Amino acid sequence: MLQSKSRAWAVIDRKAILHNLAEVRKLIDPKTKIMAVVKANCYGHGDKVVAKLLENNGVDMFAVSSIDEALNLRNIGIQSDILILGYTPEVHFHYLVSENLIQNFLSLDYAQKCNQYAQENNAIIRGHIKVDTGMGRLGIRCVDSDYNVDEVEAIYHFSSLSVEGIFSHFSVADELDEDNLAYTQHQYELYEKVLHDLKERGIDVGCTHLQNSYGVLNYKFDYDYVRPGLLLLGVTSDDQIPIRSQPQFIPAFSLYANVSRVKTIEPNESISYGRHYISEDRRVIATLSIGYADGIPRLASNRSMYVLIQGKKCPVVGNICMDQMMVDVSECHNVCEGDRATLIGCDGQNRITVDEWSRASETINNELLCAISARVPRFYTRIE
Repeated sequence: MLQSKSRAWAVIDRKAILHNLAEVRKLIDPKTKIMAVVKANCYGHGDKVVAKLLENNGVDMFAVSSIDEALNLRNIGIQSDILILGYTPEVHFHYLVSENLIQNFLSLDYAQKCNQYAQENNAIIRGHIKVDTGMGRLGIRCVDSDYNVDEVEAIYHFSSLSVEGIFSHFSVADELDEDNLAYTQHQYELYEKVLHDLKERGIDVGCTHLQNSYGVLNYKFDYDYVRPGLLLLGVTSDDQIPIRSQPQFIPAFSLYANVSRVKTIEPNESISYGRHYISEDRRVIATLSIGYADGIPRLASNRSMYVLIQGKKCPVVGNICMDQMMVDVSECHNVCEGDRATLIGCDGQNRITVDEWSRASETINNELLCAISARVPRFYTRIE
């Protein structure tokens, strides 16, 4: 059994990922391609395994955050195009050329630096231009009060750059109230205006992409690519956020830990740092070999969270520690050292979701999944 080899471990269901890929394809036009976002170790699921799985099943482009993440994929044999969404320092420009990577041209000045390097080294740097239509982060500003389409056009004319696409990014595609619907609609209109103005100037804009995960769930647009990330892994940022579509996603990530100690405490005894839990009567307490250094948020302490043992809900008691946490197993039968606790996933008829942990720790699934540390080994189910 996997639990006999590790104090804590995660299991990633490869069949679920392929199912989710099919569900995403149902949400988009058949001619639209998928650019799988696998940054941050594919949201904690393992970028190397997941990217290879997706590439083998028809995904022909990936997006990552950094040059390091792109090189990880190249090093395990990913041949598909890889777009680096973030900033690549000049000292690493040579990798853009040698590894045939696509860089986000995130500003005119940055594109000039890429072009200068390419000219000096008799090379061509591939890239997509990022336009900021209201996210306020990276990209050339193209908003009502600061519309810089001339800067966008200038990048297309750099002699040593191969500008192969142009994209933008929604900031509130997950919000369906009237104000935010209007904001997203206007981001779309600004992006369309940029495309129109460039084409009027005779520019071949290349491939287009705008929709992130919530853009896929809530909007129908006709661009060359969509950029799902979490959706391919079977979750959204929070399952309580309303969406316009009804996909049947299957979460791919499960998390487990071993019971390392079981003890009985008497009334008025305390558990863990701070003595925030005081027993009201005699209780049986199990210590689990997992804690906040593994990615279990300390903020979720004393907030009615639970784990599953023997298919039963066992409340978390006391503060979650760096390497351990304690749960009340009084309602279970003879819990022993080495028994399995499920923190995310199914046990019997019960399921605990990553969403529950995220809400208890006042964050979103994106952050919590990314925070599951490297010391938690990942195991992958077989595909028969």
